[in-house]
Amino acid sequence: MAVVAMLSVGMWSCGKDDNTNESDAGTTQVDPGIDPGIDPGIDPGTDPGTYPGAVWVDLGLPSGLLWAAHNVGASAPEDYGDRFAWGEVAAKITYNWSTYRYCNGDYDQLTKYCNKSSYGSGYNGFTDDLSTLEPADDAATAAWGDGARTPTKEEWQELMDNTTSEWTTLGGVIGRRFTAANGSSIFLPAAGYRWDDELNYASYGYYWSSSLYTDNPNFAWSFYLCSDYQSVHYNCRNNGLIVCPVRSSLR
Repeated sequence: MAVVAMLSVGMWSCGKDDNTNESDAGTTQVDPGIDPGIDPGIDPGTDPGTYPGAVWVDLGLPSGLLWAAHNVGASAPEDYGDRFAWGEVAAKITYNWSTYRYCNGDYDQLTKYCNKSSYGSGYNGFTDDLSTLEPADDAATAAWGDGARTPTKEEWQELMDNTTSEWTTLGGVIGRRFTAANGSSIFLPAAGYRWDDELNYASYGYYWSSSLYTDNPNFAWSFYLCSDYQSVHYNCRNNGLIVCPVRSSLR
């Protein structure tokens, strides 16, 4: 029952909660160059490199998709990285509708990624029928270059369906490790989300997908994790969530 109550606040709400924690892991970038075959779970002290995303993990997924060893803005798997509003490519201090890039200052005032006219800017019938982030609006592509992107809703589901996961710690940071049948794994730290200038639910993980929640385009699909639960669900587009990149193949 506690999990259900938390979900109703943490994922459906466009506001904040009272459980805040302002402690973030470091996000200093270093030079790339680590062997892409390294499993970042082998040695927590190993720095897998950052931009342009030197380490990609092959989990043997049916799609062949490769997952990044760490988040955008992070320098190691246990680092949180940066947080982004959905469709924005830069981190910021304040996350709310008044600072959101693709609206006119409030919800139901969307100026991009809007499939229903009643949610469009000024109720003037605006729609564009875009339901997946374009590369110019994808934080993973902006930070790591062509080929890197934010996973779709379906790709998060594929990760869950084809790995086993455990709640654990890495470098003193709590999160979930997802391990594939081929032995490879990725670690996703729990880092909460930002609304306004506060960090909410710091012991839970919230990650963006690139997929719009078309039932209500004020929201987009996200991936949620905690100590005893994981799910694909929707989150308010103006909130600041983490991005873990994927790519189809190495060049």
